Amino acid sequence: MSVKKRCVMPELAIKVLDRDFTIYRFEPNHKIPAAVFDSSFFWIGKTDDELSVVCESAIELSGGERSAGWACYKVLGPIDFSETGILAGISAALAAADIGIFAISTFDTDYILLPAALQAKANSALTAGRYQVRGT
Repeated sequence: MSVKKRCVMPELAIKVLDRDFTIYRFEPNHKIPAAVFDSSFFWIGKTDDELSVVCESAIELSGGERSAGWACYKVLGPIDFSETGILAGISAALAAADIGIFAISTFDTDYILLPAALQAKANSALTAGRYQVRGT
C-alpha cells in the first residue's frame, strides 16, 4: 500500500487581479454570448443543469442571472497535478473568516473569486494563513 504525501507549500503566493468580475448563470443550452470573448479573462463551465460564465464586469451579458462585484485571486503557479490541498487550504483560511468563494481551476493553476467588499478581510485571513498576497 502506498501512502500519498500531502503537499504543503509554505507561503504560497496569490496575486489579486486588478479588475472586478461578474458571475453569470444561463440555461444549459443558452448560446455563449459573443461579448464574453472580448474579456481578457473569462471562464465558461457547462453541465446538464446550467451554463456558467465568469468575465470582467466591464463586459455586460444579458439573458441570464448575474452576480456582480467579485474580486479574483490567482494562485501563482503552475501547480502540478500531484500537489494536493492547495485549494482546500486557501478555502479553509477564507472560511475561517466567514468568506464564501467561487473556485475555478485551469490546467496550470487555481483562481478564487470572492466578494470584492470582503477583499481587505480576505487579504488579512490569507496573510494570517501564511499566504503571500500580491497586488493589493
